[in-house]
Amino acid sequence: MTTQTSSARLRLVPCALLFLFALQSLCFIKTQSLTYDEPAHIVAGSEAWRSGKFEHWNDHPPLGRLWLTLPIAATPLNYDVQFTDRDFLFTILQPGPEWLAWHTRPMNTLLGIALGVALWFAARRIFCEGAANVALALYAFTPSLIAHFSLATTDGVGALFIFLVATQLTRWRHNPSTRQTVLMGLLLGGLLLSKFYAPPLALLALVLMVIVGPDENRRLVRKLNWKPALAALAFALAVLWAGYFFHISHLDVGDGQVRASFPDRPVREWPTTSQLRISMIVPAGEFMEGLREVARSNQHGRPAWFLGKIYPRGAGWRYYPVTMVLKWPAILVLLLALSFALAIRAGKRMPGDLLLLMLFPGVFLCFAVTAKFNIGERHILPLYPFALLMAGGIWQYARVSKIGMVALVLALCLNAADALRYAPDYLAYFNFFVRPQTSWELLSDSNLDWGQGLISMRRYQQQHPDEALQLAYFGSIDPALYGVRATPLAGHDQANGTLIVSTTLLTGQTIKDPDAYHWLWPYPAEQTIDHCLRMYDLK
Repeated sequence: MTTQTSSARLRLVPCALLFLFALQSLCFIKTQSLTYDEPAHIVAGSEAWRSGKFEHWNDHPPLGRLWLTLPIAATPLNYDVQFTDRDFLFTILQPGPEWLAWHTRPMNTLLGIALGVALWFAARRIFCEGAANVALALYAFTPSLIAHFSLATTDGVGALFIFLVATQLTRWRHNPSTRQTVLMGLLLGGLLLSKFYAPPLALLALVLMVIVGPDENRRLVRKLNWKPALAALAFALAVLWAGYFFHISHLDVGDGQVRASFPDRPVREWPTTSQLRISMIVPAGEFMEGLREVARSNQHGRPAWFLGKIYPRGAGWRYYPVTMVLKWPAILVLLLALSFALAIRAGKRMPGDLLLLMLFPGVFLCFAVTAKFNIGERHILPLYPFALLMAGGIWQYARVSKIGMVALVLALCLNAADALRYAPDYLAYFNFFVRPQTSWELLSDSNLDWGQGLISMRRYQQQHPDEALQLAYFGSIDPALYGVRATPLAGHDQANGTLIVSTTLLTGQTIKDPDAYHWLWPYPAEQTIDHCLRMYDLK
């Protein structure tokens, strides 16, 4: 066998792994109903394409929404949404939730494949091709990545652009050409358009452009790289403005009022204690509006269910570390720890590129643990590709012996088997240290139940056509839109018969009366539908 033939066969490995990732994603799309946030993302993206407005649910930048709804950009949506002080409910959503899922979610799957490709090339460049295949084998069976790249949401696009910016920085470091600088600026613009947590990471990338050089022995430059960093910033701001269709807003401050006007929207006003008088135009003013709203929301916090208790303003710095312990695949954590430990034991100095890359998840995690939005592991999704990259480095130590190779292959197989325990409902995954029957006692919301179980419930109803059901459902879609027939179960109703309750309502942190369904806690569930809907037989 020639070297060229052997290399060609090796390249089939990443292709096969990406195919398995895509296959699992498609199975998820087919079997999981629209989650809580998806209808709002779809409607907002469609509204942006059809009317050029960024008004409703402006708590996310538009890039992900525009990309997800590109296939339906010319399709008029017919919807009706009812708002309360805590939530919203779509009672009409046409052409239909399943049609919309198939025409939006696969666009996110493409982004997931793109992240897998970027991870493989980054691992090959920093380590070797074997390490790249190990990283991708872990990636292909990481439940949270499969789930959040199978939804019409924006968590995946944020993770993708953070990783792309970080890896582009390492390429620019060795080749600070005009082409690489422009590409850096374009990716920074994409990052700013992906999530509102992006500005600190974009600033980190720009600072590193200024101070970092290509020399491994002297990593900081003698002469600061101001010009390329400013050029990249200029391109990033141009991309940001383009993402808002080059909108111009006007901001006026004075007489104790702030007035902000946006294209094709009513003027917004709010009081201020500032004595300043300002009148200015603001390109992409909707970005500043959304950033302000997200900052204010984080300041007030969101109720969180954490280890059996409701925290009204977030669970504090422990939330995300503990969530990682519960929801990150144990094999990934083990390989990551071994890779670090063996590198330290070998006394190897961390390559400059790897050190630069790891600054991004480090800074991101510092911001995440101080946030008061503790509603799901998805908010730290960007940590995954960096962890997978580092875990792939275990290949360098395993390949030196047959025992090491056998152990590594066995670990990868166990990781896949662990993920498949939850297939296709990867959203509800907890690692094998957590019993599925008790996972709701530890975490809920988008960690476990984000409203994804209506298709499975419909299937159950088709198998039991004569059984009357009462349903308390956590989601923003009227269950009837999926053909589910059930009597609504209000909180504190001491009902009889067959009851189905979303676990996020059972824990109660998202509703006005958190104790509304706690009366069901002493009763054992007969079964759990799609890992997220608990069924009780109280006949």
